[in-house]
Amino acid sequence: MSERAFVALGSNLGDRLTNLHQAVTLLGERPGIRVIRSSRVYETDPVGPPQPDYLNAVIEVDTDRSPQELLDACLDVEGELGRVREERWGPRVIDVDLLLVDRRIVRDAALTLPHPRMHERGFVLVPLLELDPDPMLPDGRSIGELRPGPGFPAGGVRPYAPPLV
Repeated sequence: MSERAFVALGSNLGDRLTNLHQAVTLLGERPGIRVIRSSRVYETDPVGPPQPDYLNAVIEVDTDRSPQELLDACLDVEGELGRVREERWGPRVIDVDLLLVDRRIVRDAALTLPHPRMHERGFVLVPLLELDPDPMLPDGRSIGELRPGPGFPAGGVRPYAPPLV
C-alpha cells in the first residue's frame, strides 16, 4: 500500500540549488519512491552557528516503503551527496529530513514522526504549507488547530526559485 510522505531539503554549501535538484533526482531513483511535486525554493536564515544562508524546499513523495526504509533512503542520498555530520546545526551540502508519512505517529530511537521540531521552523513550515495546507504536527494537532498568530515562525524565509519538479 502506498503512502504520501513529505521530505524537507536544505543546502548552504556549494551550488545550493543544484544540490537540492540532485537530492530530488537521487531520491526519485530509489525503488518504491516516486516524487510527486515540490514547493518553491526559499532562501532562509541559518539556525545555529554563523554560516551561509540556506536554500530550502519540501517535496511530496508517494512510497510503498516503511517510514524507516524511507528515512534510510534519505540518509543514503545525504551520503551520496557528501553530507558530513561535524557540528550540530552546522553548514551542510545537503540535509534530507523526513517530516511526515501520511498521518502516522512514530516514536522510536531512530525516527520520530511527525518531525519533532518542524512546527518551530519557518524554513520547513512555509514550503510544507504550499503542499499540505493543514499538516499534522508533532503533538497530533494540525496547523488549523494551532491557530498561528503573530509568533508564527516564518521570519527569515524568502522566495528564491520555482519548484524543483
